[in-house]
Amino acid sequence: MEPTQEVMETTAVDLGALLDAGDGAVVTLVAGCTRLVVHKAVLADRSPVFGGMFRHDTLEANTGEVAVPDVEGPVLRQLVAYLYTLQAPQLPSLAPQLLAAADKYGVSALKAQCEQLVAAQLSVETAAAAAVLAIRHSCTSLRQAAVNFIKANAFQVMTTQGWADAVRTQPEDIVTLGQLLADPPAEASTPTSTDGSGPQGDRSCTPATAAPPTASRTAPPPDDSAVSRLRSLPEKEKNSRLIKAAKEDAVTELQTLLAAGADVGARDEDERRYTALHWAAEKGHEKAVKCLVVGGADVDARSSGWQETPLHKAASNGHEAVVRLLLEAGAEADARNKTQSTPLLVAAYHGHVAVVRLLLANTPYHNARDQWGRTPLHNATLREHAEAASALLDAGADRWARNNEGKTPLDLAKQNNHQQLIDMLR
Repeated sequence: MEPTQEVMETTAVDLGALLDAGDGAVVTLVAGCTRLVVHKAVLADRSPVFGGMFRHDTLEANTGEVAVPDVEGPVLRQLVAYLYTLQAPQLPSLAPQLLAAADKYGVSALKAQCEQLVAAQLSVETAAAAAVLAIRHSCTSLRQAAVNFIKANAFQVMTTQGWADAVRTQPEDIVTLGQLLADPPAEASTPTSTDGSGPQGDRSCTPATAAPPTASRTAPPPDDSAVSRLRSLPEKEKNSRLIKAAKEDAVTELQTLLAAGADVGARDEDERRYTALHWAAEKGHEKAVKCLVVGGADVDARSSGWQETPLHKAASNGHEAVVRLLLEAGAEADARNKTQSTPLLVAAYHGHVAVVRLLLANTPYHNARDQWGRTPLHNATLREHAEAASALLDAGADRWARNNEGKTPLDLAKQNNHQQLIDMLR
């Protein structure tokens, strides 16, 4: 056993033993008739939501009792057990409810495990509920799995009680699901006119030639001299050229390399380990991004170190068109990087107003917090971006939220002596 792994497992076991210990338990979680006495330090360490709750002068911090609405007792027990032990949930049947709870309290690793469990249990009866769950909680892989399952079993799924219940109780999500079901597969080619414009306008990289080597095709890519020449190159060189083409917005080169078998998910060799899509998104190369997405690039791929997605990079650099493309391709709007920052937190920090507005329209988490307890409004105020702060306030951002130091956005505006923001935040 590796030393690091041994320390982690020992920590999990030690924390698990605390479940039965009364000493030091300083908070009670309440869900209906279920009451669990737990250690505040454990919850704060494992959940950024609980952490923020206990760091500030809140009712929960003062009374030592936390109401957990919309979570049933058995689900709460599973959530708490995970926070103490970091062990996978023991009741797969509770995975959908536990996924929702994990998302609500920011326990991303548990959310990912539950997402896999729900996907593994897909059936004609559960597919509609799984798809709705994925849409409501921004679960990219589960959403795609559910959509693919429903497309393959449309008649059976749509005649189940599960589908009828979803239509009745979550009509807006079913509309979104309908749009996803109507989208053609990424690798399906669209007939074009002789000039290449076709019914969908400018197609910088057609699916037939951009699909990755593992994707299914209805016809082989064109075997022209450029593709044939590149096919003979070592895989490492093809992938290196793909990264370079993405950096330079060389769309024709991207198209040819993908047709020649370059790996659309290949990473560069520097410490960040960016994919081609990371580079295209960072530099704002809209056509290259479109080509790579159509070619099967993972829109939620993570860099090394900072754990950033392509959407983080596009938002950080203010590339509105690329942000829009990635969101339309299903990128997770509320993905968290190493510092727990979402793309909205990043865009607000840099004052990219158009991107802030676009992300506000695609995410309900206007008050998401990073590891310092800062909301997007804190970030906009800290960097004196008044227009971004105004957009956040219009969207309902909490002007009284406190960061880990107990400061509100108004406190930060006063600290920087920024009168326009002071007036706005009062």
